Amino acid sequence: MPLRPRTSRERFAEFLKRFRSGYYSGMHGSEKEPESVSKSQRKKLNPEERERRRDYLRQYARELWPHWKMVATLLVLSLLVAGLDLIQPLFLRHIIDKILLIDGSVESKLAALHTIGLIYLGVVVVSQSLGIWRNWFQRLLNVRVILTLRRSLFERMLRLPLNRLSDMKTGGIISRLTDDINTTTGLLQMAVISPGVAAIRLVIAMIILFVVNWQLALTALAIIPPIMLISMLAIRRIRPVYRAIRKDVSYVDGRVGEAFQGIRAVRVFSGEHREEQEYTIGHHSITRMKMYARKREIVLWSSWGFLMSLVSVVIIWVGGYWYIYKQATIGDIMAFQVYTFMLLNPVWQLVESMSELQRSLAAMERVFEILNLPVDKPDRSNAVPAPVEITEVKFDHVWFAYGDDKHVIEDFDLTVPGGSVIALVGRSGAGKTTVTDLVARFYDPVRGRILLNGIDLRDYQLDSYRELLGVVQQEVFLFDGTVRENIAYANRDASLDDVLAAAQRANAHEFIVDLPEGYDSIIGERGVKLSGGQRQRLSIARALLAQPQILILDEATSNLDTESEQLIQQSMDELLKDRTTFVIAHRLSTITHADKIVVMDSGRIVEIGRHEELLARKGYYAEMVQRQSEAVDLL
Repeated sequence: MPLRPRTSRERFAEFLKRFRSGYYSGMHGSEKEPESVSKSQRKKLNPEERERRRDYLRQYARELWPHWKMVATLLVLSLLVAGLDLIQPLFLRHIIDKILLIDGSVESKLAALHTIGLIYLGVVVVSQSLGIWRNWFQRLLNVRVILTLRRSLFERMLRLPLNRLSDMKTGGIISRLTDDINTTTGLLQMAVISPGVAAIRLVIAMIILFVVNWQLALTALAIIPPIMLISMLAIRRIRPVYRAIRKDVSYVDGRVGEAFQGIRAVRVFSGEHREEQEYTIGHHSITRMKMYARKREIVLWSSWGFLMSLVSVVIIWVGGYWYIYKQATIGDIMAFQVYTFMLLNPVWQLVESMSELQRSLAAMERVFEILNLPVDKPDRSNAVPAPVEITEVKFDHVWFAYGDDKHVIEDFDLTVPGGSVIALVGRSGAGKTTVTDLVARFYDPVRGRILLNGIDLRDYQLDSYRELLGVVQQEVFLFDGTVRENIAYANRDASLDDVLAAAQRANAHEFIVDLPEGYDSIIGERGVKLSGGQRQRLSIARALLAQPQILILDEATSNLDTESEQLIQQSMDELLKDRTTFVIAHRLSTITHADKIVVMDSGRIVEIGRHEELLARKGYYAEMVQRQSEAVDLL
């Protein structure tokens, strides 16, 4: 049966099924819970999780502590604004009851009205000015906290073990640096300031209402429970829909990125129609979900509007009743109407804070989970700087496995004199790249040691050791910048003359000067504007500029045409001078002049020697050369 993409109707039906089962209620940001997690499990945290959350909150408090003055200022400003807002209806009550509705001369009424009006205007101006100042402080505090957390998180991610980074994937990394950080910074506002100020506003407003007229106060108080109930139910029903929408938008956007990154494959296999269909169906499904949420929002706001209208009718109705019996004044009724509506905002803030708090806590846990991870290969307490000159690299019975899997390197024992060229050959999966990853200290042996000048690599400071390394890979990675910036990435302090010299030694200068802007030409993401041979020569120039003492060449010329390979081979000769070099090669003709060829199979060394010696033995290496020669003859 041919593979058919699901229609938007089918996708929407699946969304409804998951939504009604509570599946999306457990999602936070871009993460989702397995369907096997029940509602009761989601709501309850075990003691270990509660303790971990408390630790994260303490860490968050430590992150905020340098900004405590701004936090205190923000809290004071919020309280002042709330207090000034709450006394404003009293001016309205005073003007109506004490000026407009009493007997007196026109002149005395106007004088009193102007005096109270000016005071009222002053309170409004001060309140608005403090509100502007408060909003500015809040934005400034958020920006500073975001910058602090984002920098700390980025620094930690750059130093995490490679396997942890690969588990998170690019989307997860970016999600933590953007959405999670932004949501985490709202924790202070949602957990402390907003609910605190809202509760104080609510209490003060209710006290004022009871002082003015306790009968009307009880009437106003009766509207709060239904409003809170409606708000909480609505938020619980609507927010999971938007979580699901964000998830689908992320998927559709990711698919768009893949389509344009692999546009050649899309066109080769005539995939344009399929991609158009996926894009259209995806956005049609998202539109259905948005309309589903909009429908519920309309019900919410309609209910809210009905309650507001009902409140106005009830207060005027009941207030008129008490006015007739001389137990309330017109000013009381007008002030009560204003205060009643002022009660709604803090009620909504409290409901919103309870909901947003969980989202902020979930994002905080994702951020601090990463910040608490150990960095990759921290220096030992007695670590020393790496030596300037390499005399020997020795593999002392090295074993290695990825996680709990089978060993990919077994009892690897090899001595490499400084300045020599070592070629690693063998079929795919033999462990060649893993050996060079161990040399680069991307990983450490699980058993055995790698010694540099007789000292374990783990006893050297990692940063100083990495300064000795240079790597040229088959799949060259270049940044979206200028030619000069990419060559100088190995040495940010390099002058233009240094960059020119490295490019000339790598046989790259000739094609660089032919580019539209020369060394200032933008080469595009991953160097897309250059050919494979040009990218490879830039990577060699970058390695030359780094002046490495240990060089790793991983299939550096296997996918190039003959002309490019010849140019790069000349560059290689320059690159290999006086350097300890590890070369991985499938094309055996490129490593015939190596000082030592190490033949590997299943993580073990099966043969060692020079090219001529290994051919004379007529063993594994000789068979490999024979097979490649026959393959070339067939071509």
